[in-house]
Amino acid sequence: MSVESVAGFVPTDEDVASVLAWFEKWDALAMAKDVEAMAGMALFPVNAVTDGAAQSWERARFVNDMAATLGEGDVRMESVRTPHFVNANLVFVITDATITVGEFSQVMRYGDLLVKTDGQWLFQTMVQGGW
Repeated sequence: MSVESVAGFVPTDEDVASVLAWFEKWDALAMAKDVEAMAGMALFPVNAVTDGAAQSWERARFVNDMAATLGEGDVRMESVRTPHFVNANLVFVITDATITVGEFSQVMRYGDLLVKTDGQWLFQTMVQGGW
């Protein structure tokens, strides 16, 4: 059986490019610590999932926790993202990243679910182990 027949939806180059462009904007906002603009790219409530726990966050919780996560220092991010499309409107993206805030660096792997609504991608679920 071919991958296409198992997977069903096969994204175009444009589909993949649209997701990667969304993350370029997201990363730029994160580095600028513009959590309000980041919240504008989300579909609330968002789901935050980690080892043995899942929570739904409204906008205020998202803004507060993202601001705390980004901290006070300069933020730098190096990442490799791999989109896994469910269909044309749903995509899980696995990210392998090194995030540096001030002098502290952390290597991590996490996943995000984006949902296409009215023709644009919105952040809906984040999954990361260990917090």
